[in-house]
Amino acid sequence: MKTLYLCRHAKSAWSDPRQDDFDRPLNERGLRNAPFMARVFHERGEPIDLIVTSPANRAITTARAFASAIALPVDRFIQDRSIHLASRQTLLHLVNRLPEAADRVMLFGHNPGFTDLLDHLSDAGVDNLPTCGLARIDLHVKHWQEVMKNCGTMVWFDYPKRHPGQD
Repeated sequence: MKTLYLCRHAKSAWSDPRQDDFDRPLNERGLRNAPFMARVFHERGEPIDLIVTSPANRAITTARAFASAIALPVDRFIQDRSIHLASRQTLLHLVNRLPEAADRVMLFGHNPGFTDLLDHLSDAGVDNLPTCGLARIDLHVKHWQEVMKNCGTMVWFDYPKRHPGQD
């Protein structure tokens, strides 16, 4: 079995309309939520073999908070430009190419692709993966290349607003 975690970046700032989408930073709420959700995840005690993140500022900042919370070695943290605003098909292709040595992988990126991939893999019926939302999908496959529609089960789904004081 393989396990995939999907995490949408934390809330980003829109204060400068001239700023390129790729460069948008986290806003104040995002800067609170990312380390908070990283601690919540760490407390679950679920090991991660690899983090793969969009290099967009808001996604990589969120991913770094998680990597720090779980003390992930730097060689198991990868940036992949193809995740930035990727479609479900592009994300599925990326999942199918993940290294076999990694059984538990966490992806950081963007909607609508992340919500679409979550529902495609697990038929979870999630309408929207909120900012800094995180889902665990257990994939009933031996190899990443076998990942396809409905091959997984969503085990849990969490996001900041589920926790008092994180709105």
